Amino acid sequence: MITIHHSLADLPDGARPHRVTARPAAIEGRPCVRVELPDDVTFHGQPGVDYVDQPTFLVVPGGFTTGTLSVDVWSRLNGKGPADARAFAGLAYRINKQRDAFESVYLRPLNGLKTDPPPPRDQRAIQYFSYPDWPFDRLRETYPDGRYEAGLDIGPEEWITLKLSVTADTMTATVNDSYALTVDRPLGSHPSGDIGLFVDIGTEAFFANLTVTAS
Repeated sequence: MITIHHSLADLPDGARPHRVTARPAAIEGRPCVRVELPDDVTFHGQPGVDYVDQPTFLVVPGGFTTGTLSVDVWSRLNGKGPADARAFAGLAYRINKQRDAFESVYLRPLNGLKTDPPPPRDQRAIQYFSYPDWPFDRLRETYPDGRYEAGLDIGPEEWITLKLSVTADTMTATVNDSYALTVDRPLGSHPSGDIGLFVDIGTEAFFANLTVTAS
Protein backbone atom coordinates (compact mmCIF):
# COMPACT_ATOMS: atom_id res chain seq x y z
CA MET A 1 0.00 0.00 0.00
CA ILE A 2 1.07 3.57 -0.68
CA THR A 3 -0.19 6.44 1.47
CA ILE A 4 0.00 10.10 0.48
CA HIS A 5 -1.03 12.85 2.88
CA HIS A 6 -1.94 16.41 1.94
CA SER A 7 -2.43 18.81 4.85
CA LEU A 8 -4.23 21.19 2.46
CA ALA A 9 -2.61 24.19 4.10
CA ASP A 10 -2.03 25.04 0.42
CA LEU A 11 -3.16 23.55 -2.88
CA PRO A 12 -1.42 20.21 -3.46
CA ASP A 13 1.21 20.02 -6.19
CA GLY A 14 -0.48 19.60 -9.54
CA ALA A 15 -3.97 20.34 -8.22
CA ARG A 16 -6.25 22.10 -10.69
CA PRO A 17 -9.68 23.68 -10.13
CA HIS A 18 -12.27 22.26 -12.49
CA ARG A 19 -15.35 24.51 -12.74
CA VAL A 20 -14.70 25.79 -9.20
CA THR A 21 -12.54 28.37 -7.47
CA ALA A 22 -9.96 27.14 -4.97
CA ARG A 23 -7.52 28.97 -2.72
CA PRO A 24 -5.72 28.59 0.61
CA ALA A 25 -7.78 29.78 3.57
CA ALA A 26 -8.33 29.23 7.28
CA ILE A 27 -11.48 28.44 9.22
CA GLU A 28 -11.68 28.30 13.00
CA GLY A 29 -7.93 28.96 12.96
CA ARG A 30 -7.20 25.85 10.89
CA PRO A 31 -5.32 26.14 7.57
CA CYS A 32 -7.29 24.58 4.73
CA VAL A 33 -8.37 24.96 1.11
CA ARG A 34 -11.58 26.83 0.28
CA VAL A 35 -13.58 25.53 -2.70
CA GLU A 36 -16.70 27.17 -4.18
CA LEU A 37 -18.55 27.45 -7.47
CA PRO A 38 -17.75 30.68 -9.36
CA ASP A 39 -20.43 33.35 -9.38
CA ASP A 40 -21.10 33.03 -13.11
CA VAL A 41 -22.10 29.39 -12.61
CA THR A 42 -24.03 30.12 -9.43
CA PHE A 43 -26.08 32.93 -10.93
CA HIS A 44 -26.24 32.00 -14.60
CA GLY A 45 -25.61 28.24 -14.80
CA GLN A 46 -28.18 25.54 -15.47
CA PRO A 47 -28.95 22.73 -13.00
CA GLY A 48 -27.98 19.34 -14.37
CA VAL A 49 -25.53 21.03 -16.75
CA ASP A 50 -23.35 23.37 -14.70
CA TYR A 51 -24.16 22.22 -11.17
CA VAL A 52 -26.09 19.53 -9.24
CA ASP A 53 -23.97 16.36 -9.36
CA GLN A 54 -21.64 17.73 -12.03
CA PRO A 55 -17.81 17.73 -12.31
CA THR A 56 -17.29 20.64 -9.93
CA PHE A 57 -14.18 19.96 -7.88
CA LEU A 58 -10.55 20.72 -7.19
CA VAL A 59 -8.72 17.87 -8.94
CA VAL A 60 -5.87 16.29 -6.97
CA PRO A 61 -3.75 13.98 -9.16
CA GLY A 62 -3.69 10.49 -7.81
CA GLY A 63 -4.35 7.61 -10.17
CA PHE A 64 -6.64 6.11 -7.53
CA THR A 65 -8.21 2.70 -8.16
CA THR A 66 -8.94 1.03 -4.81
CA GLY A 67 -8.01 1.82 -1.22
CA THR A 68 -9.10 4.53 1.19
CA LEU A 69 -9.68 8.27 0.96
CA SER A 70 -10.12 10.50 3.98
CA VAL A 71 -10.68 14.24 4.30
CA ASP A 72 -11.92 16.74 6.86
CA VAL A 73 -14.77 18.92 5.55
CA TRP A 74 -16.30 22.13 6.93
CA SER A 75 -19.13 23.67 4.90
CA ARG A 76 -21.89 26.22 5.05
CA LEU A 77 -24.31 28.06 2.80
CA ASN A 78 -22.78 31.02 0.98
CA GLY A 79 -26.05 32.93 0.58
CA LYS A 80 -25.91 32.69 -3.21
CA GLY A 81 -27.66 29.42 -3.96
CA PRO A 82 -31.26 28.19 -4.26
CA ALA A 83 -33.51 27.50 -1.30
CA ASP A 84 -32.78 23.77 -1.45
CA ALA A 85 -29.00 24.16 -1.09
CA ARG A 86 -27.71 22.02 1.78
CA ALA A 87 -23.98 22.93 2.07
CA PHE A 88 -22.98 20.09 -0.27
CA ALA A 89 -19.32 19.02 -0.02
CA GLY A 90 -17.37 15.78 -0.25
CA LEU A 91 -15.04 13.63 -2.33
CA ALA A 92 -14.95 12.58 -5.97
CA TYR A 93 -12.76 9.70 -7.09
CA ARG A 94 -11.73 7.76 -10.18
CA ILE A 95 -12.04 10.99 -12.18
CA ASN A 96 -10.99 10.25 -15.76
CA LYS A 97 -8.70 12.48 -17.80
CA GLN A 98 -11.58 14.07 -19.69
CA ARG A 99 -13.34 14.93 -16.37
CA ASP A 100 -16.53 13.42 -17.76
CA ALA A 101 -16.73 10.25 -15.64
CA PHE A 102 -16.24 9.77 -11.91
CA GLU A 103 -17.89 8.65 -8.68
CA SER A 104 -18.59 10.80 -5.65
CA VAL A 105 -19.80 10.76 -2.07
CA TYR A 106 -20.81 14.06 -0.56
CA LEU A 107 -22.41 15.40 2.60
CA ARG A 108 -25.51 17.54 3.03
CA PRO A 109 -24.88 18.97 6.52
CA LEU A 110 -28.14 20.94 6.51
CA ASN A 111 -29.92 17.59 6.30
CA GLY A 112 -27.97 16.31 9.30
CA LEU A 113 -29.87 15.36 12.43
CA LYS A 114 -28.30 18.26 14.33
CA THR A 115 -30.50 20.61 12.27
CA ASP A 116 -33.68 18.58 13.04
CA PRO A 117 -34.78 18.32 9.39
CA PRO A 118 -38.25 16.98 8.50
CA PRO A 119 -38.66 13.61 6.76
CA PRO A 120 -37.43 12.58 4.25
CA ARG A 121 -34.55 15.06 4.56
CA ASP A 122 -33.50 13.42 7.82
CA GLN A 123 -32.38 10.39 5.78
CA ARG A 124 -30.48 12.41 3.17
CA ALA A 125 -27.31 13.68 4.84
CA ILE A 126 -24.87 11.62 2.75
CA GLN A 127 -25.16 10.80 -0.95
CA TYR A 128 -23.37 8.56 -3.45
CA PHE A 129 -23.65 9.26 -7.17
CA SER A 130 -21.89 8.25 -10.39
CA TYR A 131 -21.35 10.77 -13.19
CA PRO A 132 -22.68 11.10 -15.82
CA ASP A 133 -25.40 8.45 -15.76
CA TRP A 134 -26.51 8.26 -12.12
CA PRO A 135 -27.12 11.64 -10.42
CA PHE A 136 -29.01 11.70 -7.14
CA ASP A 137 -32.46 12.33 -8.66
CA ARG A 138 -32.25 9.35 -11.01
CA LEU A 139 -31.02 7.18 -8.12
CA ARG A 140 -34.00 8.23 -5.98
CA GLU A 141 -36.46 7.55 -8.77
CA THR A 142 -34.98 4.19 -9.72
CA TYR A 143 -34.26 3.01 -6.17
CA PRO A 144 -36.93 4.51 -3.89
CA ASP A 145 -35.59 2.47 -0.95
CA GLY A 146 -32.93 5.17 -0.53
CA ARG A 147 -29.98 2.79 -0.77
CA TYR A 148 -27.61 5.47 -2.07
CA GLU A 149 -28.09 7.98 0.77
CA ALA A 150 -28.55 7.94 4.54
CA GLY A 151 -29.09 10.08 7.62
CA LEU A 152 -26.22 11.29 9.83
CA ASP A 153 -25.75 13.10 13.11
CA ILE A 154 -23.96 16.09 11.57
CA GLY A 155 -24.60 19.78 10.95
CA PRO A 156 -23.15 22.74 9.05
CA GLU A 157 -20.17 24.81 10.20
CA GLU A 158 -18.37 21.96 11.93
CA TRP A 159 -15.39 19.82 10.98
CA ILE A 160 -16.53 16.43 9.70
CA THR A 161 -14.22 13.56 8.76
CA LEU A 162 -15.40 11.70 5.66
CA LYS A 163 -13.63 8.42 4.87
CA LEU A 164 -14.27 6.18 1.87
CA SER A 165 -13.07 2.59 1.62
CA VAL A 166 -13.19 1.56 -2.03
CA THR A 167 -12.79 -1.94 -3.48
CA ALA A 168 -13.59 -3.29 -6.93
CA ASP A 169 -17.07 -4.26 -5.71
CA THR A 170 -18.04 -1.91 -2.87
CA MET A 171 -17.71 1.56 -1.42
CA THR A 172 -18.14 2.01 2.33
CA ALA A 173 -18.28 5.49 3.87
CA THR A 174 -17.69 6.40 7.49
CA VAL A 175 -18.30 9.82 9.01
CA ASN A 176 -16.47 10.84 12.16
CA ASP A 177 -15.37 7.19 12.50
CA SER A 178 -18.97 5.92 12.49
CA TYR A 179 -20.50 3.79 9.75
CA ALA A 180 -22.53 5.85 7.27
CA LEU A 181 -23.20 4.11 3.94
CA THR A 182 -22.29 1.07 1.83
CA VAL A 183 -22.76 0.84 -1.92
CA ASP A 184 -22.51 -2.65 -3.40
CA ARG A 185 -21.57 -2.94 -7.05
CA PRO A 186 -20.93 0.80 -7.54
CA LEU A 187 -22.41 2.23 -10.69
CA GLY A 188 -19.27 3.71 -12.22
CA SER A 189 -17.54 2.05 -15.15
CA HIS A 190 -14.34 4.07 -14.69
CA PRO A 191 -11.76 1.90 -12.91
CA SER A 192 -9.08 4.48 -12.09
CA GLY A 193 -8.47 8.21 -11.99
CA ASP A 194 -7.81 11.34 -9.98
CA ILE A 195 -9.38 12.54 -6.73
CA GLY A 196 -11.54 15.64 -6.33
CA LEU A 197 -12.58 17.94 -3.50
CA PHE A 198 -16.21 18.22 -4.52
CA VAL A 199 -18.56 21.16 -3.93
CA ASP A 200 -21.99 22.05 -5.30
CA ILE A 201 -24.39 24.95 -5.60
CA GLY A 202 -24.82 27.45 -2.78
CA THR A 203 -21.91 26.10 -0.75
CA GLU A 204 -18.70 27.46 0.69
CA ALA A 205 -16.57 24.43 1.57
CA PHE A 206 -13.26 24.08 3.38
CA PHE A 207 -11.08 20.96 3.20
CA ALA A 208 -8.11 19.80 5.31
CA ASN A 209 -6.12 16.66 5.98
CA LEU A 210 -6.59 14.69 2.75
CA THR A 211 -5.10 11.18 3.01
CA VAL A 212 -5.01 8.77 0.08
CA THR A 213 -4.05 5.12 0.57
CA ALA A 214 -3.88 3.10 -2.63
CA SER A 215 -4.09 -0.67 -2.37
